[in-house]
Order: sequence, then structure tokens, then C-alpha cells
Amino acid sequence: MPDQELQPAAPKPRRRQARGERRAAQLLDAAATVFTQSGYAGASTNAIAREAGVSPGTLYQFFPNKEAIAVELGGRLLEQWRTSYGEALSAENIRLPLTEMVDAVVDPLLEFNVQNPAFHVLMHGPDAPGQVTDAFEAFHGAVLQRIEELLALYLPDTPRSEITIVANTVLGLFKAGLDLLAVHQDEQEAYRVELKRVLFRYLDPVIGDCVLPDQA
Repeated sequence: MPDQELQPAAPKPRRRQARGERRAAQLLDAAATVFTQSGYAGASTNAIAREAGVSPGTLYQFFPNKEAIAVELGGRLLEQWRTSYGEALSAENIRLPLTEMVDAVVDPLLEFNVQNPAFHVLMHGPDAPGQVTDAFEAFHGAVLQRIEELLALYLPDTPRSEITIVANTVLGLFKAGLDLLAVHQDEQEAYRVELKRVLFRYLDPVIGDCVLPDQA
């Protein structure tokens, strides 16, 4: 008779797997609410379990501690952010005139952050787990590189060092706008308009009326 310890584990029934995935998603949604309300440092696994309507023991069946929850939630939000970012900087959007491009690029990115306030808490909070902030910083570098590449299309004769300065400034203005929206919850629309006005006024002298050709 074969050694029982060498036999592969039987796969979990599909229904049980689906139920477990729904429960894990429920816990992550609850964590997003608690992190938004209390910050990462102020949150607790008990508060997350209470928000999800489950016992702490149930929570620990899925996540060993608060950091593991934050890492999983941060990964989920960062993947969603990548999708939003990719759609915002699509070829169709970057070929628009500047007045239209600012709306087309900025609006969906701001909307993502408004709809997912926990993203700001985890990605920009000083007390968030290092694994989460490291992943965000790596993606931040990829975003900066993409902005530089787009600016280089508009400014083919401009030195790379100057393009990097412009790209850093654009990204810095956008991040500052996110901070303002997070602080001024009751006036988000006014700050959304103001951020786009600032970005347009900064980029207008740089890009002006230039529109990229269809092959860009």
C-alpha cells in the first residue's frame, strides 16, 4: 500500500473554494473600510472582523495578521490602479488636444482614488507595511517613465534631463491633488477642477497646441 503521506491532497470542492474566495473578498472589503476610517496603525483585526460581520477566528483562517491583510488588499488595489492608469494613458487619450487630454487622463484616475480611499491610506501612509509601499514605489517609477516617454514625443528636441524635471513636476502636482481630495472630502469636486486647471496651466506652455499623430 502506498505511503499515505506521499499521496497528493485531494482538490477542494469548487463550491468550497468559491465560498472561501467570497469570504476573503468580504474581509478585504471590510479592511478597506477600517483602514480608511482609522488608518493602518489605528486598525485592528478585531475591528476588521467586526466590520465584516465574522468572528476573529474566522478572519484568522484567511489571514494571520493585519499586515497580511494590508499586503493582500494593497496588491488588489494596485492591480486595479494599473488598469485605470493604462486606460487613462491610452493612445486615444494622449492624442487629444491638451484641453481634452487633461480631462480624459485625470478624471478616471481621480475617480479611482475617490472610490478607493484605502488606496491612499496604504500607498501614501507613513505607517503602511513596507511590502505595500515598496510595490507602490516600483509602480510609481514605471508611471514616471511612461510620462517621460509621452513628453519626449511632444518634445523631441528637448534634453532628457529637462523632460525628467517636467515629468516629476506633473506627477508631483497630481499626487498633491490626491492629498487635497483626501483631506477635503466635502469639496472634492472643487479640488478636482482646480487640480486640472493647475495641470493645464503648467503643461500649456510646454505642449501648447501640439497634437500627436495617429501613429504615436
